[in-house]
Amino acid sequence: MSHDELSINITTSHEGETVVFKLTGSLDLATSPSVRAALLEETGEGKKHDVVVDLTGLEFLDSTGLGALIGAQRRALEHNAEVRLVVADGPIARLLNITGLVRVFGVYPSLEAALAGRDKIVAPL
Repeated sequence: MSHDELSINITTSHEGETVVFKLTGSLDLATSPSVRAALLEETGEGKKHDVVVDLTGLEFLDSTGLGALIGAQRRALEHNAEVRLVVADGPIARLLNITGLVRVFGVYPSLEAALAGRDKIVAPL
């Protein structure tokens, strides 16, 4: 499958010691293998930096996409790092709350907040 057939765009940048992934499109059954591979590459052995995944450009996120994010978080934690998520108010934020993943990840309202580790979104009681 060529990249043109995927309905997701992955942009990677470096902000100091942190790698930032900006995802646009849909993170679903068809696209999660590509995202999973990219995230696992950055959270693998010898990579001791945090990863921020900006989900504000996503139109859709399903359980396979959540699985890719969870796998990256597990790998990062094994190497003393973490995956932080950037989400806007809306369906993806609600999905993270409903699934309880807002307690698993550091979830932030903006890229700047995620990079600084401030204004973390906490799960409602």
